[in-house]
Amino acid sequence: MRRNSTPATDTGTAVTASAMLAPLLTVFIWSGNTVVTKAAAGIISPGSISFYRWLLAFLILLPFVGRAAWKNRALLKQHWLQLATLGALGMVIYQSLAYEAAKTTSAVNMGVIIALMPLLSTLLAGMLAGERLTVAGLAGGVISLIGLIYLTSQGQPATLLTGGFHIGDGLMIVAVLSNSLYGVMLKRWAMPIPVWQQLFWQIGFSTILLIPIFLMGDISPITVTNLPLILYAAIPTSLVAPLCWMIGIQKLGAARTSLLINLLPIVVATLAWATLGEDLHAYHAIGGALALIGVAIGLRQTRIAKGETEPSAGQAAWETEEV
Repeated sequence: MRRNSTPATDTGTAVTASAMLAPLLTVFIWSGNTVVTKAAAGIISPGSISFYRWLLAFLILLPFVGRAAWKNRALLKQHWLQLATLGALGMVIYQSLAYEAAKTTSAVNMGVIIALMPLLSTLLAGMLAGERLTVAGLAGGVISLIGLIYLTSQGQPATLLTGGFHIGDGLMIVAVLSNSLYGVMLKRWAMPIPVWQQLFWQIGFSTILLIPIFLMGDISPITVTNLPLILYAAIPTSLVAPLCWMIGIQKLGAARTSLLINLLPIVVATLAWATLGEDLHAYHAIGGALALIGVAIGLRQTRIAKGETEPSAGQAAWETEEV
């Protein structure tokens, strides 16, 4: 299938509600996946849910993308290492660490740490892709770091020196760094392969990479209890969310769409309170607000410099994709 490659050109100040529905749905799906990740702790092992999730997503894509991907196998031979690396960064390391982190940290903390992803991507792009770092970007990074420290220490930064920092928070930071690096490398490599086919091969490689983790860990059988968690992770999070995000970029432009991820901690906190019974405290509000303010400051200069409607190489590929 072919999608319109023309980027959004709306310069009006008002953004229609209909244009925001698709990317907002993506944020809700990602927020729900954070809660699902937390709920999976103790019900299914991290290695098992990671393997089942991506295997199922691969099997669902196979009848729709498999034939076209096989026709392009010559390109696969040229770019298999990049595709495997992207699968390892964005699907194996990121989600496996997130499932492991859920054992020792809250869904609220996970949501706030995930919200740092846009800023971390900006910083990594400056270091690895030659994009100029701005004073606003560095200031935003410092403010976000302060907010992150305040949140993970539960409002008492001094406790970080006496074991107050949860191992799960550290694992989530590494996971988010891995996923941020995924985005930067996806843009830098810009492979001439339709994006749905890229996603198909990345999922295939990640499934293969997860086999030893699955076999060497505690293997959890699929049960009536954990099957809904697996299905949510495999279908809405792995397949529906990318499609909705692509629609958002087409209607709103890349910059406006990316800003909506900053709503994720608020949605996660609400869902965690409503479904998991997690308590909300003042340090969640203060630390989360500082982190989001830092992200907003860090991204403001990028929006001004690049313009709201200019998609990145990776985002443009989403809009011109064929299957």
